[in-house]
Amino acid sequence: MNLKALLGLLLMLAGGLLAGTARADTTCTTTTPVTAAFGNVANAAGSPTVTSTSFTITCNTAALSLLATASVRACIGIGVGTTGVAISPLRRMTNANGDPMSFQLFTNATYSTIWGLTPGTTPGPLVVDLNYSVPLLTGGSGAVTVTIYGRIPASQTLAAGSYTTSFSGADVRLQYAFNEVLLGTATAPAACTTTAGVAGNKTATGGFPFTVTATVLPQCSAYVTTDMDFGSNAGAITGNIDRTSTIGLTCLNRTAYNIALDNGLYANGTVRRMRHTTNSAYFIPYELYRDSTRTQRWGSTANVDRVTGTGTGSAQTLTVYGRAPPTSGAVAAGSYSDQIKVTITY
Repeated sequence: MNLKALLGLLLMLAGGLLAGTARADTTCTTTTPVTAAFGNVANAAGSPTVTSTSFTITCNTAALSLLATASVRACIGIGVGTTGVAISPLRRMTNANGDPMSFQLFTNATYSTIWGLTPGTTPGPLVVDLNYSVPLLTGGSGAVTVTIYGRIPASQTLAAGSYTTSFSGADVRLQYAFNEVLLGTATAPAACTTTAGVAGNKTATGGFPFTVTATVLPQCSAYVTTDMDFGSNAGAITGNIDRTSTIGLTCLNRTAYNIALDNGLYANGTVRRMRHTTNSAYFIPYELYRDSTRTQRWGSTANVDRVTGTGTGSAQTLTVYGRAPPTSGAVAAGSYSDQIKVTITY
């Protein structure tokens, strides 16, 4: 073979090399997002609550040639989550009692495109493209950071508690197709699902697990109390005078509360007393109870004599049972009164 023929053969080989498709392996991985925490969410909030979390997808391709490039089209899919029933129109997270809170995940900061799982469906996954050089010896890589945008709609009727849902396994899926060339710019695959005419196609699950959380704080309001009137009595009190009053409140569903009554303004130790309105030397003893049989005193010691309850989201009324016992002698004529402080803790 002469020199001219050898040069021609080398040129032909070089031309074939430049026109050929590369066959190096490409692998894409993702980092793990931090928790998408909505924080405190108000019942029947007047505006949406939003949050976000980010992670990075990185693709690596083995060394090809000095001027080689790779192009990757990836679909990043998110499913329904551990407590969800559907992706659209709203996802769902729950508290320990199974109470639901609706929310949604989006691919954009304008909250207009729902983030789905499966390519070719609506809503679909996020599609990203990576293009990068793959030099000889070192190989090449490309990376892109993507953000998950979360939003809780306003005006939801919610129960108190900590809400959560998790995305892992098949609920977080990365599927990608890739092309590689030894010279020039690699053409992006038509879709992440493309298998024909590309250098490769892969699917990975569980690569970017994350959790979504929110908290609805306990809340009580709309307090209403009524006075207890023991009525009129002439002379000594010879028998029990029993009367009732009420305490009304409205607490968010699942809100645990307890109600304490102090001993009033004129107690003698733990004995409640009403005082004469014009003569501070005269008193009438009485007591307040949690039960209609008047055997359980209503006081202010936690876990002992307070009244406990759980909110339902609607108004609740509790009865205070009062008793003025018989006196040992005549009672001075006039009006008697006392004032009780009601403390509601939740």
